[in-house]
Amino acid sequence: MPALSPPVLPQLALSRAALPEGEEWAYEPKWDGFRAIAFVDGDESYLQSRNGKPLTRYFPELEFPPGDYVLDGELVIMGADGRQEFEALQQRIHPAESRIRKLAEEMPVRFVAFDLLALDGESLLDEPFAKRRKRLENLVRKPLDLTPWTRDRAAADPWLQGAEGVIAKQLDAPYRPGERTGMVKVKRVRTIDAVIVGWRPGKEEGTLGSLILGLYDEDGELQVVGHSSGFRAKQKRELPAFLAPYETGERGSGDPSRWDAGRELEWRSLRPELVAEVTFDHVSGHRIRHGAKLKHWREDKDPRECTIDQLGN
Repeated sequence: MPALSPPVLPQLALSRAALPEGEEWAYEPKWDGFRAIAFVDGDESYLQSRNGKPLTRYFPELEFPPGDYVLDGELVIMGADGRQEFEALQQRIHPAESRIRKLAEEMPVRFVAFDLLALDGESLLDEPFAKRRKRLENLVRKPLDLTPWTRDRAAADPWLQGAEGVIAKQLDAPYRPGERTGMVKVKRVRTIDAVIVGWRPGKEEGTLGSLILGLYDEDGELQVVGHSSGFRAKQKRELPAFLAPYETGERGSGDPSRWDAGRELEWRSLRPELVAEVTFDHVSGHRIRHGAKLKHWREDKDPRECTIDQLGN
């Protein structure tokens, strides 16, 4: 009998601005994919999403070495340039089996394992992470991938600079499904200079909800790449008046430029004259995947210098 049966919710990490330090911590790179729990029983496997839903049918190319074990890990798709392709991963959640199989051949998914929850009929949830990691290293083999790790805080810095961020794990921590304990995550924070091409009103009358960001592509065309939100109440009240002189008069609703897919939101266009430095963490398909945050205005920056190649740095 398997020691664990689905659903098992994954243990979660607390967000922090800086990594914890000390001998009790280990560090891993943060992956940009779908969190998944894999249940393997003999030659059969079952894949479960972060919120407990079945994922197996969407990834028919994925194979697990036979055995009796439960893995915590991440589903990722790597592009030809070695970058993680989250947008390609999203396309895999599709109702048509023919579409799924076509995409599986074109851009196969990989399972990156970073924890072992059960092995040979024994639950490992109460074991400290250090012991689970050692047993995981002895188990994982191709076609699975094993996430790298280090106990050297300085050695984790390249993941903060060039990857998606870092996950810090307490070596003596048990695995607690669904709880934010024993783990800390620090996302990679990046900055770009972007053109403010429009804005959306907030929920309250006379306030701003978000700024719409643009960058110039290789052909000199201004492309919408995301939005900046998370403003303080005072900023939300003051920014509409500040932006008013730059408005073109063009307004609309819906999503003509994928400014927020699937949502019917009002937008107001601005002349491409304002530049702001914004922070963000995730990019997918030349679009900022999560809301960026305004850092400060750049009066010294020519809008034409705000090019889309910044997203690849």
